[in-house]
Amino acid sequence: MSKHATPIGESKIVLNQNESAPLYRQLYERLKNRILTGQLEAGTRLPSTRMLASELGVSRNTTALAYELLLLEGYIESRVGDGTRVACLQPQRPQEPVHPQNKHRRKEGKAPSAPFTGRGQLYSELAHLSSPRSNPENVSIFSVGQPDVTLFPYKTWGKLIAKHARYSLPKIALYHDAQGYAPLREAIASHIGITRGVQCSPEQIIMTSGAQGAFDLLARVLLKPGDPVWVEDPGYNGSRGALLAASTQIVPVPVDREGLVVDAGRQLRPDARMALVTPSHQFPTGVPMSLNRRLELLRWAREAEAWIAEDDYDSEYRFSGRPLEALQNLDSSRVIYIGTFSKVLLPALRLGYLIAPPELLENLLVARYFVDVHPPMLEQMALTDFITEGNFARHLRRMRQLYLERRNALIDALTRELSDLLDIVTPEAGIHLVAWLPERLSAQVGACLEAHGLTIRLTSQYNIQPQGREGLMLGFATATPEDLRTGVHMLTRALRSL
Repeated sequence: MSKHATPIGESKIVLNQNESAPLYRQLYERLKNRILTGQLEAGTRLPSTRMLASELGVSRNTTALAYELLLLEGYIESRVGDGTRVACLQPQRPQEPVHPQNKHRRKEGKAPSAPFTGRGQLYSELAHLSSPRSNPENVSIFSVGQPDVTLFPYKTWGKLIAKHARYSLPKIALYHDAQGYAPLREAIASHIGITRGVQCSPEQIIMTSGAQGAFDLLARVLLKPGDPVWVEDPGYNGSRGALLAASTQIVPVPVDREGLVVDAGRQLRPDARMALVTPSHQFPTGVPMSLNRRLELLRWAREAEAWIAEDDYDSEYRFSGRPLEALQNLDSSRVIYIGTFSKVLLPALRLGYLIAPPELLENLLVARYFVDVHPPMLEQMALTDFITEGNFARHLRRMRQLYLERRNALIDALTRELSDLLDIVTPEAGIHLVAWLPERLSAQVGACLEAHGLTIRLTSQYNIQPQGREGLMLGFATATPEDLRTGVHMLTRALRSL
């Protein structure tokens, strides 16, 4: 099936889903060709990524990825307040030298120009993936990725912080190991060895600023600009953003009921340098990667001499089904394991970690040092005690039971009111579920939810390639069963109006 748009240049841009190249790559090639052939002249203003996505009938991720490649290669440029324009590819005349008498002079009424170049332009186009400005007050009934922070044991945590602030100073105030606090790494190695079957020593663990810090570190050290990287489609925008910021080439690989479709990745880019996956609980669909797929993925990584970054997202909250051990347990030589405490404890606690094969550690450590020297010591010390004194395990047990009750309340309400309209997937783990809409409603649901005052994420927000059906992502961690039932009533009114 082809997608058509209003003209850009002298003719329409046509994208074809039946082509082997991803849609974003098709759009990039077509725009680049028009620039090189002069159909799009220097200075021509291009539509925004949002407008172009609407005209083409594709996701905004598709248009943003195409623009990012063009920005990176210098075919287009972006200026604050002036949008995106075709760059001048001819050599420019030297600028007039700045003389002392006019160096502070500028035209009346015109703000000084400060165009972004290179990666600065790239970041301006990455902003749509996730807003850097979060408001802690904006927590809705169906918030995704948010734990219930009201039930965190703040009194216990506060005592641990106070203890180390009182007795560990001035030692805390000095510079520390970029790898992280050694007792914390020992506690993590023990915990995940028992709960996830991860095989590692404390020396293989590097503390990071959440999972996002781990994605950034791996992209900096293991990949170079232009390297192809498999990502799940749909998939997590945060990890994609880190890869794009490193100027790598994103290769969207579809996900089905068994997880990442490895055969599709082989067909698209068998030479990829890395695959970034969420095998325990795929984001956003929630499906676990089957054992067969895990073995296929590891076989490809060995053959291609590629790396696998395993984001063990939401593995702590498993409610049913037989838990599969971490992918890293099947082959620790090709897999880098990524974990975080942000989702299970507090989002503001920016402590995560990666576990890497020994031969990667030195380069990762040097890169980690030059990013922000070392993680905050006070929080690391408090977290160490929180784990070793049993508070972490107790908190997980309590929240697992609470989230199970909330999950069941949400499923019961959805089944009672919307089972004829939604394909409700019962998640075995995690703190959100996906309810799939019939295709006839998929195109209208976003505007409908907004009109009814509902803030609900859609799976299409995480698509690169069109997926056909739309899914509602319904978080259940931050709301009581009563609030969830109220939210389902509101959702029912909205969907029945379509």
